[in-house]
This record gives sequence, C-alpha cells and structure tokens, in this order.
Amino acid sequence: MQEIHEECGVFGAWSPKPQNLADLAYYGLYALQHRGQESCGIVVNEDGVFTTHRDLGQVGDVFTRDVMEQFPCGTMAVGHVRYGTTGATNRANCQPIVVNHMKGKLALAHNGNLSNAFELRSALEMGGAIFHGTSDTEIIAYITTQQRLTAPSIEEALSRAMYRLEGAYSLVLMSATKLLAARDPQGFRPLCYGRRDDGTYVVASESCALSAVGAHFERDLLPGEILVFDKSGVRSIRDHCNTAQKHLCVFEYIYFARPDSVIDGVSVHSARLRAGALL
Repeated sequence: MQEIHEECGVFGAWSPKPQNLADLAYYGLYALQHRGQESCGIVVNEDGVFTTHRDLGQVGDVFTRDVMEQFPCGTMAVGHVRYGTTGATNRANCQPIVVNHMKGKLALAHNGNLSNAFELRSALEMGGAIFHGTSDTEIIAYITTQQRLTAPSIEEALSRAMYRLEGAYSLVLMSATKLLAARDPQGFRPLCYGRRDDGTYVVASESCALSAVGAHFERDLLPGEILVFDKSGVRSIRDHCNTAQKHLCVFEYIYFARPDSVIDGVSVHSARLRAGALL
C-alpha cells in the first residue's frame, strides 16, 4: 500500500534592510520539520541575486555550518521542508524551485497538491515547456512566469495563474523585489504571517515558526488572498476571496500541526482536546 504524504512546510521573510535571513529561515524550517522530512531548501535574495541550497534530508543535516556560512545577508528569503505529494523523492523535486525568465527570477515554495496537475503539465509540455522534476510545484512556477510575460507585475501574474490552478496550495513566492504569499480559494492548507520588532515580516505554514524566529503573529491569510511584501509595506489582493466554499483540511488540527500552532484563529491544542472528547 502506498503511503499518503500530504504535508509540506513553507517559510518566507522580508526585511527592510539586509540581514542574515538564512539563519532566520533555518530556525523557521526547524520549527516546521514535522511537516516534511524528505528534503529542504533555502533561497536568499541579495539585491536580486539568489543564493540557493536544497538537498534531501532534514534541516539539521542539510544546512551544516559550512553551508550556512555561504549564504549572504539579504532582504528576502524563502524556505521549504517537503513530504512528496506529487513527484518522486529526489533532488530535482527539492524546493524552493528557482526559475529564470526574461523578466527576472522567481523562487517558489508550495504546500499542497493540484488536482488538475496532469492536465496543466500536459498543456505546458505541448507548448514546449521542459520540466526538470515531477512535482506540481514546477507547474505553478511555469504558469506564473508564463503570465508574467504580459502581466504588469508579479502579483498580477500570480493572480492570473490562480484562475488555472485547482486543488490545495499555499505558496510563498519571491521575485527580485517582492515577497508574495498566497492561499487557494478554498483554504485547504494553512498560511499565516507575523512581524518582528525590527520590521521583518515572516510568512509560514504554522504560527510555531513565527514564534521560533521572534515574530508576533498577525493573522492567517484568507482563502484566496495574496499578500505582497515590498518597500511600500504589506498589500492584500482579494480578487479570489469568497469565490469558493472554505474547506480547511481537518488533519491540520489532528495530525499535521504542532500543538503550539494557531491555524485560522484556532489553537491546535484546544482543537485536539475537542476532537478527543468526541471520540
């Protein structure tokens, strides 16, 4: 019988000034390690230059002291811990995925599983797209960059891409100048953000990762919401909100999340107590 893996953890950080965000991502991913132990990765953005390290294994094994010293100080970072949902366990499927295109770069970390992945991948391949791995995260990256060719901004490109995506996805996406966070319109997978005292914004699958890096919990993203973090502050795009019935996966409370996490305003510990009382 094939084991079902539905977990992944995403992490993102935006800082008003360059700092050691690789360490921040490390501790955030360490707090999310229960969501994925097959592989992990971190991408740091230093003035538009991306420094990446991804590999199979757990956070403490992949990110040794020598590896961490290779990361520069930067203003943005994206991280990921993975359990395979779509695609085999190999280095090609490690995240975050980094894509170079004619309008710049993007790094993408994804938690979830697209229900129309096969149709989207087939259409992209027929159009000449070349895939390096077998995960549906690469599909999201290609559709977003495809839309970016005509969209006036990366957030508009992501919003257009979301019209084609079906299923569960919480995303953290980084361009040269912006950090984006997005949640699917049904809200299958959790995503929240917080703020550190130094003005750094942090996005994560669970609030426990915010606490691990000293960030104060602000709120959960709404189903269908896109948040944009840049020099102008934080902006919310809600074009996809209230377009579908909410369906948060109940196993986020029972199995996936850490007891000290808050998901959609509900304490995981209290949710488990209530669930136990019903059994």
